[in-house]
Amino acid sequence: MNEARSRQVVIAGAGIAGLTAALAFAGRAHAVTVLEQARQLEAAGAGIQLSPNATRILRQLGALDRLRLSAIRPEAVVLKDAATLRELARVPLGQAGEDRWGAPYLVAHRADLQAALTARMAEHPEIQLITGARVTGIAVAPQDIVVTAQRDGGSTEIAADLLVGADGVWSSVRSQLAGREPAFTRSRFSGELAWRATVAAESAGGEAFAAIGAIDCITTFLHPGFHMVAYPVSKGSAFNLAAFTKGERIAEGWSGHADPAILASAMRGTSPKLARLVDLAGPWTAFPIHTVEQRRWTMPEGIALIGDAAHAMTPFAAQGAAMAIEDAAMLANLVVDILTDPRQSLTIWENLRRPRIEKVLSRGALNRLAWHAWGPVAIARNLVLATRPAEKLAADLDWLYGWEERKVVRR
Repeated sequence: MNEARSRQVVIAGAGIAGLTAALAFAGRAHAVTVLEQARQLEAAGAGIQLSPNATRILRQLGALDRLRLSAIRPEAVVLKDAATLRELARVPLGQAGEDRWGAPYLVAHRADLQAALTARMAEHPEIQLITGARVTGIAVAPQDIVVTAQRDGGSTEIAADLLVGADGVWSSVRSQLAGREPAFTRSRFSGELAWRATVAAESAGGEAFAAIGAIDCITTFLHPGFHMVAYPVSKGSAFNLAAFTKGERIAEGWSGHADPAILASAMRGTSPKLARLVDLAGPWTAFPIHTVEQRRWTMPEGIALIGDAAHAMTPFAAQGAAMAIEDAAMLANLVVDILTDPRQSLTIWENLRRPRIEKVLSRGALNRLAWHAWGPVAIARNLVLATRPAEKLAADLDWLYGWEERKVVRR
């Protein structure tokens, strides 16, 4: 048994970040145990956008072909004025995007992505998935990390060389660390609500969307009070709708109850056709958008937080899942490539990831400002978009979609 094979990685969380990390570590000859607190895997939310920087990694891990069986490759991102339904800009995707960035831009149902990852994971006998197991204790020993998990009324202890906290916004691993390390904090409500609904393509809601949106594209409707993103999922049999508004804090969790009047009020002044779509698509489920801002993502003793557990972000750059996928793949590669000094590998990983995450956060903040602009700022935005060629709009995203991990060379 070689040195890599003898190393044990424990991953808390079987969401996108955790499943990707499991595949990445197993692909580099590590034994992996995934602890998931839910008794059965359930995909939170509905639709998901996967830009080329993410699908490139899914292809490397052997999961992309499975995902493409149910996913859709949209032809473009289309920006529309929510009041007039006038097209403001179009960023080409489809084959043009795949040629440009070397991997496809896909939209899918989260459950389809999860199914593709778990199917691929089942082909790795070195991965063990334990459901109904919540991390309740973390002890740092001289040679390893001892993880305690509660399961079926009892507890289980697992010794690992590395613990990866991939358990999302309300991370149990981060909570355990926050109790003794001030650098680890809890999530913060952003003041934003996401309203989600899915409509069948052949329903009245689906027909209402087809009348005002591009059924083979990602359509974003812009308005000062809200914006809404819509795109096809499940091979075009349904449309995923996500609207974003300001709102009061609601229960912490992936869905909650909020007054639909909040969404209705935010939509004042929009096109009657868009308002009709929103009415037909209901009832809408409200999701509180929480963010995580950590001073540290790693502990040199052998603990790393990835994805939302480390840096949950608003969805305005559509990069939450992509950043989790990048985190997972890059962490596995660095840990394996620098086996002789695992502590250094965690430090290098965090130092490399932070500038990338900060740039994505800045892009999300810029998008929100532009999409909710009003008055003279909105007029200026529309003029800029009208005069900027599609090629230039695509080129503006090269740094994001064209990203590939660079090999770290130790000197």
